[in-house]
Amino acid sequence: MIKNYNRNKWINIFICFVMIFVCLGFCSANKGLFLAAICEALNIKRTVFSLSTSCRYITTSVVNFFFGYLVAKHGTKKLISTGISFLIIFCIISSLADSVEFFILSEVFAGIGFSLTGTAMVGCVINRWSPENKGTITGAVLCANGVGGAVAAQILSPMIYDESNIFGYRNAFRFIALILAVTLVAVIVFFKENPPAEKISAPNATRKKAKSQGWTGLEFSFIKHTPCFYTALICIFFTGFCLQGVVGIFAAHMRDVGLDAPFIATMSSITFLVLTASKFIAGVMYDKKGLRITITLCCFAAVICMLSLAVTSASVTGRAFAVSYAVFSSIAFPLETVMLPLYSADLFGEKSFNKVMGIFASANTAGYAIGTPFTNLGYDLTGSYVSVLIVTAAIMLCVTVTMQFVITAAHKLRQ
Repeated sequence: MIKNYNRNKWINIFICFVMIFVCLGFCSANKGLFLAAICEALNIKRTVFSLSTSCRYITTSVVNFFFGYLVAKHGTKKLISTGISFLIIFCIISSLADSVEFFILSEVFAGIGFSLTGTAMVGCVINRWSPENKGTITGAVLCANGVGGAVAAQILSPMIYDESNIFGYRNAFRFIALILAVTLVAVIVFFKENPPAEKISAPNATRKKAKSQGWTGLEFSFIKHTPCFYTALICIFFTGFCLQGVVGIFAAHMRDVGLDAPFIATMSSITFLVLTASKFIAGVMYDKKGLRITITLCCFAAVICMLSLAVTSASVTGRAFAVSYAVFSSIAFPLETVMLPLYSADLFGEKSFNKVMGIFASANTAGYAIGTPFTNLGYDLTGSYVSVLIVTAAIMLCVTVTMQFVITAAHKLRQ
């Protein structure tokens, strides 16, 4: 039984890696590349178009709120298959859309798809199949987003910025739909549903305990009455608000300040390649050094990346700041992926993990929904993203400080 369990565990982990590589790497990570191309081709204001993206995040936030219930009722395999199917529909509608209304509809499908194939699902699968060294394995799986994003940037950019075809982005959406279909087949054939708890053995129980060693945890009926839970939700919300607002506009901002498409594509690839390493390192650091040191490093990186992007320009110095953004943003991005399941397990334990994980993911994507139109509203009002980038850097500095108090309070409850 242990042999079968280990085999199925690694099959599931690999399928999760492929799922993140395609679903996040191709569908989500490079959405900034589509912004300027779609708005110019259809003559849509960026703030208006960003409302469709907000619909994606609102939908994801709502579905994530019920994530624990959905997993308990339908299991992980059905939800993953459903999520990928919805992402295929999203790509097809987006490839045919000629107005904001159709993009809003497509983003609703995307929102459901991402909620069932993203961070929350990976956290659920790994927490179930590999409770030991979950930080390292979670980081390794989620770094597929960076690998996929780097590959996608090079494949999709020539399609999106095809000078002979202003609607080249439509071909990019169709290409993504094809890859998603292949991924769906792989999930249906190879993914194994979670076994009953009594069949899961603990072959690694004799290993040296990591600093991130899990604990039984608290009942949600108790957790929902603790101030640190709601403070953590606020911090997670503003983290998503700031980071997603920035990643959604960085390509458009670089283009606005005079940087050419090949340079922007290179910056995207650097971002995703560094992200590949940073997600894995964040998971390992969590296992070795604990939550406090890991999130402090990521939060400070977020502040630096936003300030770097604010002073990016077409000059030699400005290009250096663009590279700085690419590197430090990659170090910051684990805050909205790898760290969410680790927040849930570390702060409040295993007993209510799926429910807390879903609510944390919901708060994160709610931040996405507001952050994206906020940054684009700043552009429409001032003609630049600079002032918004400075504001988001200040918010992330406040989040960094506040999370120190949250960790202290939660660990006191744990003791």
